[in-house]
Amino acid sequence: MLIITAPGQGAQTPGFLAPWLELPGVTERLGIWSELAHCDLIKAGTTASADEITDTAVAQPLLVAAGLIAAAALDDGDPSKLPADAAAGHSVGELTAGVIAGVLTAEDAMRLVGVRGAAMAAATRAEPTGMTAVLGGDEQIVLAAIEKHGLTPANVNGAGQIVAAGTVAELAAFAADPPPGARLRSLRVAGAFHTRHMAPAVDSLRDAAATIQPQDPVTTLLSNADGAALTTGKEWLERIIGQLAAPVRWDECMRTMAGMGVTAIIELPPAGTLTALAKRALGPGIELLAVKTPDQINAARDLIEAHLADPDASHGHLPEWRLVVAPTSGMFRHAARPDSTDLGTIVARGGERAVTAPWPAEIIEWLAEDGDPVSEGQPLVRVQPGESA
Repeated sequence: MLIITAPGQGAQTPGFLAPWLELPGVTERLGIWSELAHCDLIKAGTTASADEITDTAVAQPLLVAAGLIAAAALDDGDPSKLPADAAAGHSVGELTAGVIAGVLTAEDAMRLVGVRGAAMAAATRAEPTGMTAVLGGDEQIVLAAIEKHGLTPANVNGAGQIVAAGTVAELAAFAADPPPGARLRSLRVAGAFHTRHMAPAVDSLRDAAATIQPQDPVTTLLSNADGAALTTGKEWLERIIGQLAAPVRWDECMRTMAGMGVTAIIELPPAGTLTALAKRALGPGIELLAVKTPDQINAARDLIEAHLADPDASHGHLPEWRLVVAPTSGMFRHAARPDSTDLGTIVARGGERAVTAPWPAEIIEWLAEDGDPVSEGQPLVRVQPGESA
């Protein structure tokens, strides 16, 4: 069971794309994509400084372009034909995964990422914001400390890593009062991504996406929202739009991978972040390859050949399941008689908020018990959508 992954913003380093320009046709392809994304990708990936590629409007197109260049190299030219049993991307890496799964063309992905990066960069200029990685500590205590300081757990990455995001003042207060047993590390990003601070960018991306005709995935495609395996391109596109202002649940993506029986993971460049998380969270029995240079193309092809579940089939889909998450923080109370949509309430200082499934669904597993304290965005229940979902 082979899964292709694509990293998100923060993984880029100066000059990492340079070796890939030595492959035939890459310079020409990057030239076309630069026009679509309104970004000089060749300069960004070769001679630009660390500060220049921290700019969100540059970093995001660069990351997607790098992943697609490598995916194309692994399959002799077409990133949408790269064999895989599933694809998943972290944050902006979801656009790369969408191309691999056949939902978008590479050209559509580059148009969208150009808009996405520019819109999110504009949103960061409204007020000084940032992100801090929280490493270690008890997860519930860490989440409570993040909430205490008015921050958002923007990335719940698993393997003992949560990224807190918010204003610079909130992050400074958090750094002065860290959760016990945790280490804090400021990230080189331009703003508080995947929080309410990115709300202005959502409309811009939605307008750009209105010109796209997504196809249904031909490879299992995992969602950052809750780790669900999606079966329609329309839902995937709507989810990645809303994801700009909502937390990334990479921990749930890895939980889905484990449930699929993953045996190998390939991370596209600039690789290393996601394979490191998988090594800690999924254990030693999984083969991992962080593809950083073209010298690793043959190793990646060998891994694909050895671990692809069904090389002769058009890749099928997992049974679709979803997570319902807490709409706010407070105490979760199960409904007295949970039905297909009414699941319970969150009791908070400001009153009660209903917890509902937006479609008829069957409860598979409670992830929060009656009376548990929960944080906004925390998964509460795993459900199986009904026929009308």
